[in-house]
Amino acid sequence: MQHSTIVGGSTAKRVMRCPGSVALVAKMPPKPSSSYAEEGTLLHDAIARYLGEGMSLNDLGLSDDLLDRKLVPALQALEEIDPEGEMQIEVETRVSFGSQLPGVFGSTDVLGRIDTRAYVLDWKFGDGVPVDAEENEQLMFYGAAALRTPELSWWWDGADDVELIIVQPPHVRRWVTTFKRLRSFNRELIAAVKIAKQPDAPLAAGDWCRWCAAKPVCPSMTGATDRALAAQMDNLDAAQIGEYLQKADMLEGWVKDLRALAHQMLEAGKPVPGYKLVPKRATRQWREPDVVWHHLMALGLVEKEIWEPEELRSPAQIEKILKKQKLALPDNLVESVSSGTTMASEDDPRPAVGISSDRMRAALTKLG
Repeated sequence: MQHSTIVGGSTAKRVMRCPGSVALVAKMPPKPSSSYAEEGTLLHDAIARYLGEGMSLNDLGLSDDLLDRKLVPALQALEEIDPEGEMQIEVETRVSFGSQLPGVFGSTDVLGRIDTRAYVLDWKFGDGVPVDAEENEQLMFYGAAALRTPELSWWWDGADDVELIIVQPPHVRRWVTTFKRLRSFNRELIAAVKIAKQPDAPLAAGDWCRWCAAKPVCPSMTGATDRALAAQMDNLDAAQIGEYLQKADMLEGWVKDLRALAHQMLEAGKPVPGYKLVPKRATRQWREPDVVWHHLMALGLVEKEIWEPEELRSPAQIEKILKKQKLALPDNLVESVSSGTTMASEDDPRPAVGISSDRMRAALTKLG
């Protein structure tokens, strides 16, 4: 995914809100890649080859986990957006602002067109922060740049409006806007880039700082922290702090009970607006604890390696012992089991779990 160093789709919000960050970021060393970023790049490349080159899913070189958890849900979301398969699309298309902003360009994931509606679609494969489509600066950057790219006249010529779409499996977030709004964004971006080139470009802290490489040295961040700490230390009231701590103990107990009640309500099938039940992190357990030790001894382990002292060692402990002997733990001996459910906000990317009738009756009994 190509983008310019001045400003790109992923940095448009920060540059427009904090023009001074451009000069600070330019002084920072390159950020090392992470496993999450590498996975995202792999998935973006795979879905571009699938859509653009017609490759089969089996030829993309992805693991079954990535296919099932990320790529297939993303393609299913595209089918829901274009159920009739009539969308004209281009993938990984370079867009730029031409002479308006020399050197400013980006690469769109998907540009599409159905009748009089144009589409800008962006894949988000991370499991972290949910990304909204409404007034999304990254998508508006791509749309505004596409309007300035002559080769893309098929995309905007004769279109009445444009729909911006974020596909973040399993969620799809959509927002319809106008070309007038994209042109307005274009002007705002030009103004921000012009300010960013000034030696005294202003700095401003906000949620756009989250991915800023210059955050550790930014005066707007460090100065605000230093001032806040100094002011708090100068105005400490020990008696008041003690009173607050007593109230905090009571409040913490109330919050704990409140969360427990909401969890019981959800398990009983009663909706709690804004929340849902999701499975807890699965842990590996022995599939048949009563007989697994026979299989382990067949691998050459002795009893003192299997038991601790009268309890079977965990799969992770046995796996560590086998690794020293250059042996692998057979997959059929273990299974991943969730220890139950936990409460999460509705925009959490994890899918909600269903409630069995037995659990629902138990939860209703607790609720009285």
